[in-house]
Amino acid sequence: MKFKLVYTKRAVKDIGKLDKQIYKRIKESLERYSQDPFTHADFLNDSRIGSYRFRIGNYRVIFDIKEDQIIILRVGHRGRIYRNI
Repeated sequence: MKFKLVYTKRAVKDIGKLDKQIYKRIKESLERYSQDPFTHADFLNDSRIGSYRFRIGNYRVIFDIKEDQIIILRVGHRGRIYRNI
């Protein structure tokens, strides 16, 4: 079952700041991961920013899953994504 990718306004803003190559890599990975997100996702212990994360190289995609949707909450570099929670 393929999950639909839904982006929050904050995620769109985060993505807009990325280099085009990085954006392309993240986009391709998200399309692949949407086929079966639970095999690629890691559960987050601190749920203040989201429930799950995808690791894509040095970048992290924070998201929640509701029914058949993956709701992308944040996208950012691994060193900065967890700051300012």
